[in-house]
Amino acid sequence: MIWKPSTTVAAVIEQNGKYLLVEERQEPDSGLFLNQPAGHLDPGESLLQGAIRETLEETAYTFVPEYLIGIYQWHSKRADTTYIRFAFAGSITQYDPHRTLDDGIVRATWFDFSEISQQINRHRSPLVMQCILDHRNGRQFPLDLIKHYD
Repeated sequence: MIWKPSTTVAAVIEQNGKYLLVEERQEPDSGLFLNQPAGHLDPGESLLQGAIRETLEETAYTFVPEYLIGIYQWHSKRADTTYIRFAFAGSITQYDPHRTLDDGIVRATWFDFSEISQQINRHRSPLVMQCILDHRNGRQFPLDLIKHYD
């Protein structure tokens, strides 16, 4: 059996001192978890395309990636899965209030850093806070660091 990590993308969007997060339900009887707009990379999709798509599907906002914050590796013991996350920072340009959000997404809303810090027990993974901390600490890598070949 060949081991394969799960490749994910995430959007870290800060506006007026608040971060856009989604409240999501992983299983029907589970509580609500907080996460950045994030998800798995689709076949044939570039990392940037994935971040744009996931943000739109989970928040109804159009995301414009501006730089890479970091690349993160995390092993979820609960799921027995290793995730490789590419986290991008950027801005939003449009909002579609009539768009239906992805299954499991209850809502997308804005939280300030204090609110996010006080709800660590609701974070979907430790990557949620780490990406925000790295963003707040000014970690920025140019998008041309990533090369996509079809």
